Amino acid sequence: MSKSGAGSTKPLKIRFNPPSGYPLGVNPTFRFCATILIPVMKLIARYDYREGVKIPKSGPAIVVSNHVSYMDAFALAFLLYSHGRAPRFLGKSQVFRVPVIGKILLAAEQIPVERESKEARVALQYALRLLEMGHLVGVYPEGTLTRDKDYWPMVAKTGAARLAVIAKVPVYPAAQWGTQQVLPPYRKKLRLFPRVTVRYRIGEPVDLSRWYGKEEDPAAMTEATAEIMRSITALLEEIRGQERPAAIFDPHASDLPRTGNFRKNGKN
Repeated sequence: MSKSGAGSTKPLKIRFNPPSGYPLGVNPTFRFCATILIPVMKLIARYDYREGVKIPKSGPAIVVSNHVSYMDAFALAFLLYSHGRAPRFLGKSQVFRVPVIGKILLAAEQIPVERESKEARVALQYALRLLEMGHLVGVYPEGTLTRDKDYWPMVAKTGAARLAVIAKVPVYPAAQWGTQQVLPPYRKKLRLFPRVTVRYRIGEPVDLSRWYGKEEDPAAMTEATAEIMRSITALLEEIRGQERPAAIFDPHASDLPRTGNFRKNGKN
């Protein structure tokens, strides 16, 4: 993985170990962070995590979820940790460059992704290595917070589908709702009152077997990605008690930037 800069690159030093301990996959850095963050998570919201029991207690697996808030990864990690798994997430590489925080993330064996670049494939190789070891990997297929004005999942990137098709491991769809009320998109200030319940639903594994061996076929990966997102969206419809709109927001057909805080430029 390379660092973009003025005329120089500096690779991130990443080391992975087979999963061990309890929750499975925990290491000293991960446990230290959980010890600090879980009480904070419990303080700022309530959680409906009943369906977390569907997550396998061991073995390689991928969990995919919708993305509406910077709080999402913490909430999903809390769910998985509470049900016996210490996950490895794919996250934007810029966060891994932040002093102290980046070192903590790398020590917790999280996976940096160079978004919107050819080097995103490096993250795919890291994730495959972790799955081969038996880890649980968390992915947000949209790659960024949804641009849909009503927070419905948008057309996603194909990376999660490609990872799943190559690895041939179970892919569990997850839908969450409520984090955007605690920490609104692209905001840094928490809304603590009224206290919100963050709700998750976990579905049965998505059957992607018909696309096995087609990871280099763009059309096939688009279809597999749509199948993943349909499963996530169906779970979100259950939580919200609403049907998604007929038109799915497509960032490829929008003038909004593909990543980052588009509201900095006054766009909504």
